[in-house]
Amino acid sequence: MAEMGSKGVTAGKIASNVQKKLTRAQEKVLQKLGKADETKDEQFEQCVQNFNKQLTEGTRLQKDLRTYLASVKAMHEASKKLNECLQEVYEPDWPGRDEANKIAENNDLLWMDYHQKLVDQALLTMDTYLGQFPDIKSRIAKRGRKLVDYDSARHHYESLQTAKKKDEAKIAKAEEELIKAQKVFEEMNVDLQEELPSLWNSRVGFYVNTFQSIAGLEENFHKEMSKLNQNLNDVLIGLEKQHGSNTFTVKAQPRKKSKLFSRLRRKKNSDNAPAKGNKSPSPPDGSPAATPEIRVNHEPEPAGGATPGATLPKSPSQSSLPAVVVETFPATVNGTVEGGSGAGRLDLPPGFMFKVQAQHDYTATDTDELQLKAGDVVLVIPFQNPEEQDEGWLMGVKESDWNQHKELEKCRGVFPENFTERVP
Repeated sequence: MAEMGSKGVTAGKIASNVQKKLTRAQEKVLQKLGKADETKDEQFEQCVQNFNKQLTEGTRLQKDLRTYLASVKAMHEASKKLNECLQEVYEPDWPGRDEANKIAENNDLLWMDYHQKLVDQALLTMDTYLGQFPDIKSRIAKRGRKLVDYDSARHHYESLQTAKKKDEAKIAKAEEELIKAQKVFEEMNVDLQEELPSLWNSRVGFYVNTFQSIAGLEENFHKEMSKLNQNLNDVLIGLEKQHGSNTFTVKAQPRKKSKLFSRLRRKKNSDNAPAKGNKSPSPPDGSPAATPEIRVNHEPEPAGGATPGATLPKSPSQSSLPAVVVETFPATVNGTVEGGSGAGRLDLPPGFMFKVQAQHDYTATDTDELQLKAGDVVLVIPFQNPEEQDEGWLMGVKESDWNQHKELEKCRGVFPENFTERVP
């Protein structure tokens, strides 16, 4: 029975709500057609317009603030990746590596702190500010419905009073409903009349606090970031100064062992020069060793064996050695055939193509490589066999050696192209 009673109450409430909606709909139609007057409150309507404007502005500010935070996070990620790249390319033997890594860590912490403070002091405050609008908006809508109920009750009461045949009981009930509708409407109306102007005025202080917080946080962030950037700049300037004094030099591109002197080497005693594997030139150590000369000696080695790479005394029998045949090939640079600007000139090596000047010291690591000092001028010549040319390497003879000896077999060698610069 209790359940049925509960269902009955629920059914009755639903029916009552349906009836209210029908009554309100009829009232609104009559008002729009001009057949029923409508209670107006221009002051309240102005408050509602201000409320809607304030809500629109607040929603836009919240959206833009979230976009700003997303941009801060994106910049944080980009800055982090950039610093990771710096740490990867900053070689262990460069000065300031530890300082650069510490700066990168502080940079990451600074971005994280900035983002979190923006969330705490701006975004959460913004969310709280906008959190009050849905309830007030709902109450404004309810007030509008109660105003329609009041107008409907007033019109019903007036129609009963002006009827030709009056029913006092109906008039009394209509008056009672009118008073009740008026009371409900006025209570809601009074509360909103006080709250809406106060809410509208509060926006000024809220905007001031919000933008002051954002501006202050951004100012402090950029001050701290400026210090870190200055520290990093100092570290890099220190590296640049040491690099400028040739403490750190450009590294040559690794190459395979050249076969330039393979025919000469086959004539050597196998015990005189142990075989080597492929290797990469190591950076200069500040005191480059002299380039060993290549000499062919058929005399027996001294007791105990000759030191590999040592210059052997020239014997009279060497004059009877067969001359090394120099084959003529088109001038090539990295496989490209050039005209050979030195062709036919007796003061330049056969096949001379162009000159380069060493920009850095280079310590030879094999007997077929040139030992270079910064400023040395090298006369570039083609490889006898283009297939023996490794990428990034050139064949040449130092101009000073050529002017003194005029012997290719004695003076020529390979060298890394990126240690030099082409000159006229």
